[in-house]
Amino acid sequence: MARILLLENPHESANKVFEPAGVEVVRIKGALQGKDLIDALQGFDMVGIRSKTNITKEVIEQCPQLRAIGCYCIGTNQVDLDAAAQHGIAVFNAPYSNTRSVVELAVCEMISLTRHLPERNHDMHSNKWLKSASGAHEVRGKTLGIIGYGSIGTQLSVIAEALGMHVIFYDVAEKLAIGNAKRVRSLDELLPQADIVSIHIDGRPSNHGFFGRDEVMKMKKGAILLNLARGFLVDVDAVVERLKDGSLSGAGFDVFPSEPNANGEPFESPLTELNNVILTPHIGGSTLEAQESIGYFVASKMLAYWRKGSTELSVNIPHIESAPSKNSLYRIAWIHRNTPGALAKVNRIFADAGANINTQSLATEGEIGYMVTDISSSLPEDAVATLESSEQNIRVRVLKKDN
Repeated sequence: MARILLLENPHESANKVFEPAGVEVVRIKGALQGKDLIDALQGFDMVGIRSKTNITKEVIEQCPQLRAIGCYCIGTNQVDLDAAAQHGIAVFNAPYSNTRSVVELAVCEMISLTRHLPERNHDMHSNKWLKSASGAHEVRGKTLGIIGYGSIGTQLSVIAEALGMHVIFYDVAEKLAIGNAKRVRSLDELLPQADIVSIHIDGRPSNHGFFGRDEVMKMKKGAILLNLARGFLVDVDAVVERLKDGSLSGAGFDVFPSEPNANGEPFESPLTELNNVILTPHIGGSTLEAQESIGYFVASKMLAYWRKGSTELSVNIPHIESAPSKNSLYRIAWIHRNTPGALAKVNRIFADAGANINTQSLATEGEIGYMVTDISSSLPEDAVATLESSEQNIRVRVLKKDN
């Protein structure tokens, strides 16, 4: 029976996928790191995490029995994807499941900060009645600058336009504008125009420090900054400086350079000193609707890989989505180093073993190749052993049709 360890409390919908399939689910509420994580993973075939647990190369090397990693979130920068691929571990995530939730939080914060609701709320909780329209504006007619025009950025663009905002966006990739949004070719073009800047780029290593001091200083006077993407993207100290001198009117942060591993642990940031900042504990995608969808989606992809060898939407293993052929008894799933002649080599090995191949699929990407071979004859154990001992081999899995 397969076993999966779920860390950081993903939605119970994941259990509803795994348990009927006979997978034992064990949960740990918080995140684990380093040796604690390595120790906890012993005896588990799969692991599910969210954004706090870091699965490093060392963790992967010390847990050779792992077959799959599920990131119950959008990002995968907390996993060493190359190391996982080199050890034959497929990694899955949920790139679109919480899009709407993040967009709604961004809209909520845009309106709240434009109306100065954090300050008014603070005043009321301090028993101060300060009714005034000073500094409060509608978002209608304002310019929203979106940095990163992916699934979140594009949906935010549509809703912002429905609110009567002008939308400009910047993305390093070629993206078609939706509605009346206008593309700009650089941050230098976007920042002086935008009344609100909302960041929605991914967590790849090259994006560390993407929105540094220079970018913060180029923002329009009186503008608002939202970072609901990654904590390491923005120079927080520069933002604090501009908020304190009044040249930025507000900010919303859902992510931070350093975040606690579990609920109840202390949180520290210079942003906590400011009343015109909305701070949330990395909950951009934390609605019940989004978390239920993520739990089901990632668990389904992991289970399909475990049972059928499907790598659909894996972020580090080439994609093969086909189910085992109708008459096959076994599926041989082979993750290997991408070198010429792999297909011919496998066919020769199976032919020598007298195996009857029904169907075969091969996909390659970079240094990694993935091949599945469905056979309708008895399992050629010698052929499997030959694959396992080959120089190209990373991992061989034998899947029975009933799995």
